[in-house]
Amino acid sequence: MTHAVVDRLRAALGDRVDTAPATLEDARADRSGHSSSGAPLAVVHAASVEDVQATLRIAHATGTPVVARGAGTGLAGAANAGPGEIVLSTMNLRRVLEIRPDDLLAVVEPGVLNGELDAILAPHGLWWPPDPASRDISTVGGNIATGAGGLLCAKYGVVRDAVLGVDLVLADGRLLHLGHRSVKGVTGLDLTSLVIGSEGRLGIIVGATLKLRRIVPGTPCTIVATFPDVRSAAGGSAAVTASGAQPAIMELMDARSLAAVHALLELDPPAEGLAQLTIRTDGPLAAAEAAQIAEVLRTAGGAVTVTDDAAEGERLLRIRRSMHAAMLTLGTTLIEDVSVPRSALPDMFDEIARIEREFGVPIPTVAHAGDGNLHPNFVTDEPEIPDVIWRAAEELFRAAIRLGGTLTGEHGIGVLKSRWLAEELGEDQWDLQQRIVRAFDPTGILNPGKVFEEGPAFETGPEGSDA
Repeated sequence: MTHAVVDRLRAALGDRVDTAPATLEDARADRSGHSSSGAPLAVVHAASVEDVQATLRIAHATGTPVVARGAGTGLAGAANAGPGEIVLSTMNLRRVLEIRPDDLLAVVEPGVLNGELDAILAPHGLWWPPDPASRDISTVGGNIATGAGGLLCAKYGVVRDAVLGVDLVLADGRLLHLGHRSVKGVTGLDLTSLVIGSEGRLGIIVGATLKLRRIVPGTPCTIVATFPDVRSAAGGSAAVTASGAQPAIMELMDARSLAAVHALLELDPPAEGLAQLTIRTDGPLAAAEAAQIAEVLRTAGGAVTVTDDAAEGERLLRIRRSMHAAMLTLGTTLIEDVSVPRSALPDMFDEIARIEREFGVPIPTVAHAGDGNLHPNFVTDEPEIPDVIWRAAEELFRAAIRLGGTLTGEHGIGVLKSRWLAEELGEDQWDLQQRIVRAFDPTGILNPGKVFEEGPAFETGPEGSDA
């Protein structure tokens, strides 16, 4: 049957069907460092919406699972493909189809990179707010599928706030145009928001109508504040939020992560235990807001510097953006993603310190402090993630939920967190969400095994992962 499926794909799509061993091997893993148990059947490099529809019609007719894949930069294993599965790559769908400065919208294909989209929009005086640290390699379609966020969410909102509509191909090949082009639109259920963050379970995203912003005049200011420990730095960020200031970026790095980045970038090592906040203000009042924030941080015990020099500001932000690369130098890393209320950040860092002590695992952590989204990194010298790290991660997830938070702020569930999802959702919501998936994909061929486990997380418990 597997050969017959590939033959049907080749008959319909020709050389866009790729079965080269290196291509198949690459599709097993994403940037989380985890991979599936084996190689998929084929990778379809779709060159059009019609290619996506043709692939799904064949998959639907033959009952063959399909995994949507963009740049493969995800961190939850949601785009990892395994034996018997077709990979449907949208990386070649990279056109910006329409830009409407008067309506503040753009229509794009899913393979457009965040960074290149903003370069295209800039001459029109426009930009798209989602700004993952991986903006130079991550795609718009991947942002939408995983609900990716980034550094600017506290002021400019998450991906869900920046998408007006989505073009979606269902499991049987039908094409839906969800959402609208108007600022307001409440006709029927909001299926666009349902698709955002659905991780390939509801359909294949083949286009998006994006909500843009105008580039506001003004000289951005960058503020760096260092604190003797991470709890006081978290307290400093909470004080900034409580003051009413709304910086565009507010990033927190604990001592372990700051030291690792300094080593990677060959900078002077920071003082032991030092934690750092990096903050950016923008718009016409950037300087005044920066002065206000600087005073708040000094009152909170921080050593503060402020610059309006663009090159220096980018150099300072590069330290935060280099976090993932720095973690790769430390060993095998489980890159995690939880969110808590902003006022709970100090308590969450206390929980991380407790988990480090109890499990003997180093957990360098950065946070989008402006919105309470933390990225703890569990580091090991072993080539595979050992059970002790999964147990430590489980304790961290439950700590976040106890503090009023959630399992994921932007990476998604994928395969890495599926065993704990039911515990956060509860039985009724768990069942309802699975029924919604079945309504979109009755035969269950889209990204099977991702997000939802066969049984509730509290029944299966943690176990070794092949993700």
